[in-house]
Amino acid sequence: MLGKLKQYAMKKVLASQMKNVPPEQQEMIMGMVEKDPALFEKIAKEMQEELKKNGNNQMAAAMKVLPKYQQQILGAMSPEMKEKLAKMKLGAQGQFNPDGSIRQ
Repeated sequence: MLGKLKQYAMKKVLASQMKNVPPEQQEMIMGMVEKDPALFEKIAKEMQEELKKNGNNQMAAAMKVLPKYQQQILGAMSPEMKEKLAKMKLGAQGQFNPDGSIRQ
C-alpha cells in the first residue's frame, strides 16, 4: 500500500515539474521512472545535494549528476523509447541550416 502511495506521489510531483515538456517526452520519462523508481530516486537525491552546493542552479546540478547515470537511464528505456529518442535527435538536427538559422 505504501509503495503505491509513494509511486502516486512521485508521479504527481514529476508531472508538476514537467508542465512545459511535450506530452510524448513526458510519457517517455514517466515510463522510465515506473520501470526503475529506485534509480530516479537516487538521481533526485544527488541532484538535491548538488542544488544546495551550487545555489539552486538546476542546469549545473543536472549536468553534473545525469552523466554518471547515463547507462542506467538507457537501461530503463524500452526499445520503443530508444527509437523515439533517436527520432527526436534526428529531428532536432534537421531543424537548423548550416548558418544556424531555423528552417521553415
